[in-house]
Amino acid sequence: MRRISMLIAVVFMACLTASAGQYRFGYLVQDLGNQFWVTVAEGVKAGCAENGIEVTVLDARTDAARELANAEDLIQQKVDYILLSPWDPDSGSNVVEVANRAGIPVSVLDVGVTQGDIDTFIISDNLGGGEIAGQYVVDKLGKGAHEVAHIQCQLGYVITALRGQGFSEVVEKNGMKVVARQPADSQRSLGMTVMQNILQANPGIKAVFSENDEMALGALEAINAAGRGGDIIIVGFDGTDDAVASIKAGGLAGSVAQQPYEIGKMGVDMALKALAGEELPETIYVPVRLLTKDNL
Repeated sequence: MRRISMLIAVVFMACLTASAGQYRFGYLVQDLGNQFWVTVAEGVKAGCAENGIEVTVLDARTDAARELANAEDLIQQKVDYILLSPWDPDSGSNVVEVANRAGIPVSVLDVGVTQGDIDTFIISDNLGGGEIAGQYVVDKLGKGAHEVAHIQCQLGYVITALRGQGFSEVVEKNGMKVVARQPADSQRSLGMTVMQNILQANPGIKAVFSENDEMALGALEAINAAGRGGDIIIVGFDGTDDAVASIKAGGLAGSVAQQPYEIGKMGVDMALKALAGEELPETIYVPVRLLTKDNL
């Protein structure tokens, strides 16, 4: 009986692998100019390769119109499943609704949507990550009326806003004052410009929290150009390779590390479960941790 059960299990797994190999997936990503999304895409491609799935990765290049056109392209290709990391919640909702009408299931990776039916939302613990960053600043500066700044991603991004919320709640609870909050749209060049403006208006700041590493690295350039390098604590979010290199070199003080590769691979795993008829959790949280020079 045991041998028969084992044989049935082997046949089942073989059938599952064979059926997975017949699937075609699409991954719509917001910006492959951002290393974080490159790593998520690598995870998606690796997960598909392991399961014999053909995958098409299309880059929106920070353009909502291009994102929608990419979605329509995948629909024309009749892919079996779409994984989506949208430019923003509104543009992502448009993509999900188009896919829903075409009968193509969707799961969303790391940036949420506000409308449409999706199988699951795979995301880092953003609120907790912001709290970790805030506590690090408190530990470094000590409690008290220190001035700190907060650089935001695109306004309206609920997920990245949770990072800022977690950070602000912790530092303010410990007596600090967030004297500047400005968006830099997730881009390094804008992060530099925004930081220049913040420094001019608030020369007394002691720390900066950036909702992603690209903006943090831009802020670092501005701080160094102003001769304030080493004087201001800068903490980013994502744990990208560039951020890690900067931390090791004494630039950024830290970065809250997501696991973008695992997010991508998990997206593929969950898609296969959904296609097999399994009901998925509404949200799946992927843990984060703080990277500093002491633990790299």
